[in-house]
Amino acid sequence: MDPKLWEELERWAAQEFRSVNGQIEHILSNAVRQRRKKKKEE
Repeated sequence: MDPKLWEELERWAAQEFRSVNGQIEHILSNAVRQRRKKKKEE
């Protein structure tokens, strides 16, 4: 992973009181949820 991206994820995770892995899981979960919602609307 790009070190700059990792650093940004670290900052974002810290702001939301999560680990980086927890933040990545949160982001991916939201993306999947939005994708499912979008598919239902089609």
